[in-house]
Amino acid sequence: MAKQQPLTGSKLVIASHNAGKVAEINELLLPLNIHAISAGDAGVPEPEETGTTFEANAILKSEHCLAVTGLPSLADDSGLVVPAIGGAPGIYSARWAGADKNFASAFERIRTELGDKPANAYFVCVLALSLPDGTTSSFEGRVHGVLTFPPRGNKGFGYDPIFIPDGYDVTFGELDPNIKNSISHRAHAFAKFLDYLK
Repeated sequence: MAKQQPLTGSKLVIASHNAGKVAEINELLLPLNIHAISAGDAGVPEPEETGTTFEANAILKSEHCLAVTGLPSLADDSGLVVPAIGGAPGIYSARWAGADKNFASAFERIRTELGDKPANAYFVCVLALSLPDGTTSSFEGRVHGVLTFPPRGNKGFGYDPIFIPDGYDVTFGELDPNIKNSISHRAHAFAKFLDYLK
């Protein structure tokens, strides 16, 4: 079914209060001529994330943001999955860092729980786009790699300093942001999102 591209030249609210995430998403949106503002700038309070999957939480956030602003809203729910420790921290990735976003303690918790188990891990990103016409669509991306300790690099955010993507010998925290933005879980989800808009 042919459809009009719903966003070019329009205002889009990014349903996040995470400055690093908003900057990364804005960078990915540049080619679309979309003016994006953050939920914080739009005065949207953060909803309680009660979903049990990345997709459920992304949809919850995008629909909440749309309900408050009336504007097209794009939410991202993402996190680190470590199979050897039961898939943790998973959807609780941000919460493992606590209210003060102290990722050093989250790194240490992962290192302790991992012990000598396999350090394979992957990042998941699910984007959810909610439109004023009542439709919501979601798009998932993943990037696989291995964890390393101690953390290395300060170019990324969140768990980037302990994650080495497959095919590289540096962490996301050490990688040039342009390269990271082309191979990350968010980039893979965005590729699907852009295909949808076309």
